Amino acid sequence: MAAALLILLAMVAVGALLNPNREQFAWFLRLRRPAWLTFEGLIPLIWISIYACFYASALLAWNAAMSWGLMGGYLGLLLLVQSYTWLICTTRRLANGTTVALAGWVWGVALAVVVQPQSTPATLLLIPYLLWSPVGTFVTWQMQRLNRNPDR
Repeated sequence: MAAALLILLAMVAVGALLNPNREQFAWFLRLRRPAWLTFEGLIPLIWISIYACFYASALLAWNAAMSWGLMGGYLGLLLLVQSYTWLICTTRRLANGTTVALAGWVWGVALAVVVQPQSTPATLLLIPYLLWSPVGTFVTWQMQRLNRNPDR
């Protein structure tokens, strides 16, 4: 029970600390998106699902191995994922988001490889992120091309 609360508390704290303010996020929302991005309204639900999978994966990994090293790996992934929008919005550079998204995917693959011997279910719960992350990275890359002068 304590591990479940600690993992949840860490996730909420990272989310609260690495969140752009309203003005910064409003700038992000004004950016042009690719015409084929017709599912943008579903993106918050997709991320809620991914964060739920992160939580369950971390908890299963903890229960299987009780390793602070693994929890550090999950924290690193969470920091990379959560810093994506914060970094784009605070620096007003989509390229920073593309870079951090790619780094997050690489970190996620490495974490899945390390978690696999400990808990297959925990590894499987990382797959939604590993599938979604390249989509988000590609969208950001496309947005870079559409928003050459995004300071508007």
